Amino acid sequence: MTEDMTFQQKLRKFSKQQLWNEYCGYLDLNIKEYMYIQRRLMQEQINLWCASELGKSVYKADAPESIEEFLRVMPLTSYEDYADILFRRDPGLLPEAPVIWIETTWEGGLRPIKIAPYTRRMLDSYKHNIMAMAMLVSGHGKADFNIRPGHRFLYGGAPLPYETGLIPSLMNEEIRFEWLPDSDEYSDLSFSQRIKKGFKMAFNGGIDYFFAMGSVANYITENFDKQISSDGGGGGVQISPVIAARYIKAKYNCRKEHRKIRPVDLFRITGFACTGTDGKCYRDKLADAWGVTPVEVAAGTESTCVGCDTWEQRGMVLFPDSCFYEFIPEGEMLRNLADPSYMPLTCFMDEVHTGAKYEIVISVLHGGAFMRYRIGDVYRCTEIDKVTGVPRFTYVDRIPTVIDIAGFTRITEKSIAEVIRMSKLGIGNWIAAKEYDEDNTPFLHIYLEVTPEARANDVVTKQVLTEHLSVYFRYFDSDYKDLKKLLNIEPLQISILPYKTIESFEEKQGIKMSRINPDPLWLKAMLGGAKSAQRTEERA
Repeated sequence: MTEDMTFQQKLRKFSKQQLWNEYCGYLDLNIKEYMYIQRRLMQEQINLWCASELGKSVYKADAPESIEEFLRVMPLTSYEDYADILFRRDPGLLPEAPVIWIETTWEGGLRPIKIAPYTRRMLDSYKHNIMAMAMLVSGHGKADFNIRPGHRFLYGGAPLPYETGLIPSLMNEEIRFEWLPDSDEYSDLSFSQRIKKGFKMAFNGGIDYFFAMGSVANYITENFDKQISSDGGGGGVQISPVIAARYIKAKYNCRKEHRKIRPVDLFRITGFACTGTDGKCYRDKLADAWGVTPVEVAAGTESTCVGCDTWEQRGMVLFPDSCFYEFIPEGEMLRNLADPSYMPLTCFMDEVHTGAKYEIVISVLHGGAFMRYRIGDVYRCTEIDKVTGVPRFTYVDRIPTVIDIAGFTRITEKSIAEVIRMSKLGIGNWIAAKEYDEDNTPFLHIYLEVTPEARANDVVTKQVLTEHLSVYFRYFDSDYKDLKKLLNIEPLQISILPYKTIESFEEKQGIKMSRINPDPLWLKAMLGGAKSAQRTEERA
C-alpha cells in the first residue's frame, strides 16, 4: 500500500481485508517469521546504539559482531544507567535524534520523574500499532472492524508529556476522530477536569470508543449515576434526542429494577480499551456496566505501545516491531531479588512456556535509548498459539519489590521507610503488601510494630497511624496524592502487630522476609502466630 496515504484515505481505497493484512497481519506470522523481524530490527538497533555516546557509556566493549555476542556482554539495565545522559536532553549523545520527550513517574517523592526520547521512526511504529489497536478493539473477527471518520472517542488518558497523550495526536495524523475532549482545545484543563468535560460532551452524540486506565474507567463507571444527577443529565450541555430518550427509559427501568443507572443504558460503544496496573480487577464490573468487555492494551513510557488483546480475549500478541523482547523466568527473577549480585538468565519469545510468569526485558527499536532494559513489569504467557507458535501474554503486575496501586503509584521499600521516618510516630519494624478487598479493589496494607515508648503514650492507635501516614504519603508522593484527588481512593490500611513479631518469626523460621510483598504463606503464618500470642497476652 502507499506509505504516504493516511488510514482515512486507505479506508476509501482498499478493502477491509487489505487493511487488516497491513495493520494486523502480524497476528498471522508464524514464530520463525516473528523472530526474523525481531532479530533484523534488533541488529539494526545494536549497530546504532553501540555507536552512540549513550551506548558507549553502558556497553563497555567493542562493537559486537552478532546479537548473541551483544547479549553475552551487555548487562541488564535500569533507568539509573541512562539518567545522567538522558537528563542532558542532548540529541547528539543518542542513537537517533528524538522529536519529543515523554515523562513518567520514577519513584514517588525520592526521584520524581523519568524522561524518554522518542524518534520519528519510533512514533511511526507507534502510530501504525495504535491503528492496529483501534481495529482490534472495534473488531469481532479477522478483517471485521468498525472504524470511520467522525467516531467519538471518550479518552481517559493523561495529556502530554505523558505517553498516553501521544495517542490522540498520532491517531489524528491518520484519521479524524472526535475526541471527548479535544486535547488541544482543552489543554489548560487538569486531568480530572478533562475527564468530567469529556463525560459531559458524551451526552450530545454518544460515545463510539472508550480508552482509559482501568482504575480511571472504574471511577467514571462507579460515579456514573452521581455525575448524571449532579449535572441534571448533562450539566447544561445539549443532550441529543437519542440519549435523552434512553435516559428517560433508563430512569424508569432503574426504579422498577431497584438499581443504579449504568453507561450501557445510555451509550452503545463500539470499542473499549483499558491499560494500566490492576485493569484485570475491574474488567468484569466494567463489562457489565458498559455492555462491552474491555480489551487489554500494554504500553509504557520507555516501551511505547507493545501489545493489544483481540476480541477473543486470549492474551496479547506483542508487536514485533516495537521492542526486542527478552523474558526473565519467575524463578530467576526471585533469585535475583534475593541476591542482587546474581545475574538472571533470560529467554526469547520462542522459548517461553504456557502458564509461566516472566519479568519482561525490552530493547527499544528504531533508534530508542533503552537496551536490555528492565521496566519492572511481570507478564504471564496465557498460551502458545497452536497454528502460529507465537505466545500470547497478559499483564500480571509490577515486580514484587514495587507496589503499584491503580497505575498511579510506585511504592518501594525506600519510599515507605522515608514516610515512616518523616512521621516520627514511633514505628518499629514493618512489612507492606498489596492486597485486595471484597470488591477485588487493590490497597496498600502495612503491618507495623509500635515501639514500647510510643505505645506507652496510649495515643498511637490504628486510626491515628492511618491518618498520619496517609498525610505523609500524600505529601511525599504526588502520584499517591492523585489517587485521592482524581479517583477518591485512599489505599492505605494499617494493622498493628505486637512489638518484635517480625523479628521473632524470622528467627524462629530461619528466614529473612521481604519488606515489600513478602511470600503470602510466610505472611499468613506470621500473622497467625501474632494473633495467637495476642490472645494469650489478653487472657493473662
